[in-house]
Amino acid sequence: MSKTTAPTRPAHDAPETLTRPELEALQLERLQWTVRHAYENVPLYRRTFDEAGVAPADIRSLADVVRLPFTTKADLRETYPFGMFAVPQAEVRRIHASSGTTGRPTVVGYTAGDLDRWADLVARSLRAAGVRAGMRVHNAYGYGLFTGGLGAHAGIERLGATVIPMSGGQTARQVQLIRDFEPDAIMCTPSYLLTIADAIEEAGIDPRSTSLKVGILGAEPWTNRLRAEIERRLGIDAVDIYGLSEVMGPGVASESALTKDGPHVWEDHFLPETIHGDTGAPVADGEVGELVFTSLTKEAFPVIRYRTRDLTRLLPGTAYPAMRRIEKITGRNDDMIILRGVNLFPTQIEELVLGIETLTPHFILELRREGRLDCMAVRIERHPDLERSVCEAAAEVLQQRIKTHIGTSVDVIVAEPGELPRSEGKYKRVYDYR
Repeated sequence: MSKTTAPTRPAHDAPETLTRPELEALQLERLQWTVRHAYENVPLYRRTFDEAGVAPADIRSLADVVRLPFTTKADLRETYPFGMFAVPQAEVRRIHASSGTTGRPTVVGYTAGDLDRWADLVARSLRAAGVRAGMRVHNAYGYGLFTGGLGAHAGIERLGATVIPMSGGQTARQVQLIRDFEPDAIMCTPSYLLTIADAIEEAGIDPRSTSLKVGILGAEPWTNRLRAEIERRLGIDAVDIYGLSEVMGPGVASESALTKDGPHVWEDHFLPETIHGDTGAPVADGEVGELVFTSLTKEAFPVIRYRTRDLTRLLPGTAYPAMRRIEKITGRNDDMIILRGVNLFPTQIEELVLGIETLTPHFILELRREGRLDCMAVRIERHPDLERSVCEAAAEVLQQRIKTHIGTSVDVIVAEPGELPRSEGKYKRVYDYR
C-alpha cells in the first residue's frame, strides 16, 4: 500500500523561478504517487484501471497519462456521497459539494494537508493578481458547501492579507461595506461585480471612486470585453482566477495582473490536458479542446483525467514561464446552444453586446419552440439614460451582428431598466422553455 500523504518538495512560492525540466520531474513523481494512491484506495479507480488494462506501474512518463481512463461527473454521482474518498473518514477535515441542480451533488473532501496546499495556491493566485500582505480583501464569493467562499478566505489569510468575509447577496450591504471598510481588492463572480457596480451608482457614488484596485473574478465564463467593461466602470484591474470543486476549488489556475493573458495553471499540483470532446483523443497545445485535469497532490480526493467540459487552449507560460496558460474560458461543452443547426455560446452574444456602447450588459437568452423550429430571443435592458428609440435602434444592430457573426437569426427584445434578474453569484444567462 502507498502512503496516503502526498510527496513533499519545497513549496515554490516563487513559481516563476521553476524551470520546465524541474517542473516535469516533479510532475512525474507526483503523478506516479497519485495513480498508486487512487488505485489502491478508490474502488472506482481500481475497477476502471483494470477495465482499461493499465496498472500504476505502467506510468513511467508524463506521456503515459493518456493510458489512464477519464473521470466524469457521472462517476462522482455514481459514488455519492463518499465513494471517491481515498483516505479514512477520520482523516477528512472538510467536505464541500456542488449545488446538484442537474442531479445528485458532487461531493469532495479534504485532508488537513489538502487544505494547507489549497490555501497556499489561492495565496499564490492572489499574489499573481497583485494582492499583497496587509491589504484588505472583500470576499463576496458564497460561503457554505460551495468551494468559493471558504477557499478564497483561507488563501487571503495565508497571504497575510485581511479578509472581509461578506459572502454573496445583500448587495446594498456589499456597497456599504466597500464604502466603510475601504478594501483594496474584491473576490466574486464577474457578473456579480457588475451588479455591485450598478448598486454603487444607484447610491449616487461613482464606482471609480471606491478604494478597490483589483477584482479577482471567476466561477463563470467571461470574456475580455467584459473585463474591459468592468475595468472601465470601476477603475480596477480585473484578473481571472480559475478552479472547480472537483479538482480543488478556486486557485487551480490564475492570471497575472502584469500580463492578463489567461490563467497560468499551477502545474506543480495539477496536470492539464486538452482533448477532443467527442472522441477523447488528445488535442495539441495551441488548439481548442476540452480541458482535462489530473490532480498531483490531493490526498482525500484524487482525480484522474477529470473532464471539466470547459473549452480552451493550452498556451506557453508568460509571467510564469514553466507553467502553461489556459486561454480564457468562454464556453463549455454543456453550455453550448444548438439553434437550428448552428452552435453558439452565451459568451459570443456577450462579446457582441459589449461591442455596442448604447446597450447594457444585462441580458438573458430565452429558448422556445415554435412549431418544429427552435427560436431564441435576446432580452436586454435598455440604458436608463437613453431614449427607448435609441436602445431599440441598438437592438436592431445587435440582431444584425448576431446574424452576421454567428450565422443564425434571433429576436432582440428591449426590456426596461431593472426588469431582468441580477446576479448574486453565478449568473443564470439561459432560460430554456422548449
